[in-house]
Amino acid sequence: MPADKSAAGTTPAPRFMDLALAEARAAALRGEVPVGAVVVRDGAILAAAGNRTLADRDPTAHAEMLALRAAAAALGSERLVGADLYVTLEPCPMCAAAISFARIRRLYYGAPDPKGGAVDHGVRLYASPTCHHAPEVYGGLAETEAADLLKSFFRTRR
Repeated sequence: MPADKSAAGTTPAPRFMDLALAEARAAALRGEVPVGAVVVRDGAILAAAGNRTLADRDPTAHAEMLALRAAAAALGSERLVGADLYVTLEPCPMCAAAISFARIRRLYYGAPDPKGGAVDHGVRLYASPTCHHAPEVYGGLAETEAADLLKSFFRTRR
């Protein structure tokens, strides 16, 4: 049984999404859109990150991209075979493509993103015939908390 599953084998361990949520909250405190991501393999956390597009002045500094880069550096490989990604928001097209290129095994995400998501909304990248690798996808993990973080963040800016 994979280390990220419960004893029943059906529910992902909440601690990884809890860490992603903590990364999202830290991003919000920095004034960044509150999205957090964690890469896990064999029950070990390889990398965790929150959005840093403003701090890094980098439009690609999404939580998923930063976590994938750090995990790849930690493993010394661009392929993260057997790794799972926990992220608080449905990935955008850029991040969904990077997840595919990294060969992530499973993607767990919190809140859906009907406007910018590319997994279950928008382009639905993993259903495209040009997608070389599609991870198993599990949406809605800690959905309410993830969505509430985003709503609260944007409410204060409008």
